Amino acid sequence: MNFEVCRRNFKAVGFKGRGAFEHFSEEVPALAKQLLARAGEIESHLHIEIAFFEPKREGAHHIGHYIVGLLVRNSISPPMGMEFIEIDQKYVTATGKISTISSLHSNLMQWANEQGHKRNLESYIVETYHPMDDEEEVQIYLPIY
Repeated sequence: MNFEVCRRNFKAVGFKGRGAFEHFSEEVPALAKQLLARAGEIESHLHIEIAFFEPKREGAHHIGHYIVGLLVRNSISPPMGMEFIEIDQKYVTATGKISTISSLHSNLMQWANEQGHKRNLESYIVETYHPMDDEEEVQIYLPIY
């Protein structure tokens, strides 16, 4: 696994959802299906799916929000029922197979801690999804200070 530090600017249009963190693995893909059904309404999208996740701050933090969207080239007015989001942030990042997403998150957090990076719990965790021949890949971006 390759870990690195980067600064990224993400611009996306999508749907916002809210629910229990423990249900994100079912809710996020369901909302993504709704988004993809309306992808033609999003101007200048880059055909790259993205998700923004509110970080879980503590054990008692059970409900959070997320945004599933498509990356766009420029700031645009979103279609009805959607929102535009832009974030410019410093991250630690890693890429891997979607089937290994849990261990990828854990290993990235461990590496960030070992390198002395402090997580920014006020900014979204970002994931981008990339179709591959054998299995979809995910790139994870954990916000840091």
